[in-house]
Amino acid sequence: MFSKIIVGSSLSEVSSKTLCCLKGLRQAGAKEVILAHAMNIRDVGTLYSQLRKLAEPLLEEQKKVLEQMGFSVEVEVLLGFPDHEINRLAREKNVSLIAVHMTSESLFDDAFVGGVAYEVIQHAEKPVLVMKAKTVNGQCEMMCEEILTHIIHPTDFSDNAERAFTYVEKLVESGCPKVTLLHVQEQERIGKYLKDRLEEFNEIDRARLERLKERLLEKGATDVHIEIPYGSTTREILREVDQNPYSLIVMGSQGRGFIPEIFLGSVSHNIVRKAPVPVLLVPAIR
Repeated sequence: MFSKIIVGSSLSEVSSKTLCCLKGLRQAGAKEVILAHAMNIRDVGTLYSQLRKLAEPLLEEQKKVLEQMGFSVEVEVLLGFPDHEINRLAREKNVSLIAVHMTSESLFDDAFVGGVAYEVIQHAEKPVLVMKAKTVNGQCEMMCEEILTHIIHPTDFSDNAERAFTYVEKLVESGCPKVTLLHVQEQERIGKYLKDRLEEFNEIDRARLERLKERLLEKGATDVHIEIPYGSTTREILREVDQNPYSLIVMGSQGRGFIPEIFLGSVSHNIVRKAPVPVLLVPAIR
């Protein structure tokens, strides 16, 4: 499923710490990694050569970490805007996944790391794994060593959510034993005129989730839970993630109301920003 991965490196401590997130993808068939660092400059003269010399030792260190996990690693030093170059390389190399990183506190805590990650996601045609680290007393700590222990899959039953669910199925086939399926009954949509039909909506959506549950059990999952909270979609997803030891969120980049010109939906945007665990975003077919 993820046989070839591009990993965007910023050469930062966050970048190095989050490499551990990829360890769990080895059991999902990941074999090759393209470790890519893009220099956000256009000058191909002396400055480029100097910056490349500074970057190479750090990239070699990260390469060794990935090789110790069992990956075959190729290093690419790119010239140009990181989001553009990483997505271009993903198309050219026909990779299965793009992996980027950020801290858990906020998408914009680090203007370079957070901003680049967001821009990569915004224009990606491939699934994107957003690897997470957190800062504690000024120190960076990893957050995702065992990525395939308990997946949560928020769904709104849109076409994009269905596409994301196929990745959940594949990850279960790869050995993830536990999955929580979550659908939020949106208070903003239901509360004003349809609150008296909430029980009816719950019954319909539980039946939908039960069908997804059966598919996962057939794929080898041993423990599948269903949650149908009522409230704000973003708030309820984050509350569920904060209260339980999930290892990965798998969701579509767009839900119902998909607007082609706005690739990253507001819910997925906020989950990527605020979730304390890695997020696998599966893009809509454009």
